[in-house]
Amino acid sequence: MPTQATHKSRAGHGRTSRGRNNFVPLDLSHVPAVEELLHRLNLGGFDRDSLQGALGRNDIWAGRTESGREVFVKRLIGAPEDAAARLRRTLAHERFVADAPAGVLRGPALLGYDEGAGVVVFDYLKGARSGAELMVDEIFDEDLSHAVGRAIGLLHGKPVSDPGAVDDSPFPWPSVDLLRGLPSSTFDNASFAELEAWRLLQTDDALIEAIEALLDRERSAEKVPSHCDLRVDQILLTENEFVVTDWEEFRLADPARDVGGFTGEWLYRAVLDIVTSRGDEHFHGATLTHEEVITRGIEKIERLRPRITAFWAGYRQARPWIDPGLAERAAAFAGWHMIDRLIAGAGQRSALSGIERAAAGIGRSLLITPHAFVSTIGLEDPE
Repeated sequence: MPTQATHKSRAGHGRTSRGRNNFVPLDLSHVPAVEELLHRLNLGGFDRDSLQGALGRNDIWAGRTESGREVFVKRLIGAPEDAAARLRRTLAHERFVADAPAGVLRGPALLGYDEGAGVVVFDYLKGARSGAELMVDEIFDEDLSHAVGRAIGLLHGKPVSDPGAVDDSPFPWPSVDLLRGLPSSTFDNASFAELEAWRLLQTDDALIEAIEALLDRERSAEKVPSHCDLRVDQILLTENEFVVTDWEEFRLADPARDVGGFTGEWLYRAVLDIVTSRGDEHFHGATLTHEEVITRGIEKIERLRPRITAFWAGYRQARPWIDPGLAERAAAFAGWHMIDRLIAGAGQRSALSGIERAAAGIGRSLLITPHAFVSTIGLEDPE
């Protein structure tokens, strides 16, 4: 799913938080289709004491059923046509990877679905840790990055025997239309920080031209089976494996989107670390000059670049033959990812922070001159 909280997140949704990543889910009595489906799958209803929710654009329930099975249930919400299309793409991914070789990028096991109600049921990997947690805790290492890169490479390299079974419509983001003006409904519901973010983007002609050029290059690129909205918080690691969630945007697309998404996550983390002591022992939150921000930013990117390099090596191991422009387009999409994070984060606060602006500034540079940063960010060709 695209990361734009402006358009997709229903923050709050009338619920209260019970802790990090643990929200009170919507009362199941309002959505009888959920437990009706669980009963048809012979799983039984939910044990209410075990229920957890999650904040996002869909309704989420996770917990133990009467049969003892731990499940994760999602009801796709939104405009009916959009929700139905997201469910079709989710199911298309399940069918596509059913006969895929071991190691290809997969999601949690699908247990069942109700297409009419827009409800899907997955295995709940209780105790799994998200890639975002591993990143913050400095556990997301080069070995895992290499494995993720290889899994994505295997997904991109799997032949599509029936092209009509996989959505081939263009991914809608970034939207040049929104870069030229917001619809009144979006404007009226936007926070001050979101309006500030959009103003920065809409008044930057060089950035808009760079995004248009990237989309032009994407249209002529090869199209492969792609996640299209890859973020580290969608990577779930158990003791034995990792999976990737949220396949609602699965389609035939430029492979640079997935490569750029993973790369952009690490670049964004590096920029956030400018104002932390992660990776150094002598920073204590002092006010930074512009020169110090630049210096520390370079140091932080250098520190985390080995994860991107390992990811790219794993990807190239699985896909030794790629089109010559893939790395450059991926660098540009990494830049867009950082700007996209600015928009998504703006929906959660009243004003943009300086560090968010810094991240967007680096993203802008990547978009405008991606060729200058391919090696710098770790996407050079492996020897």
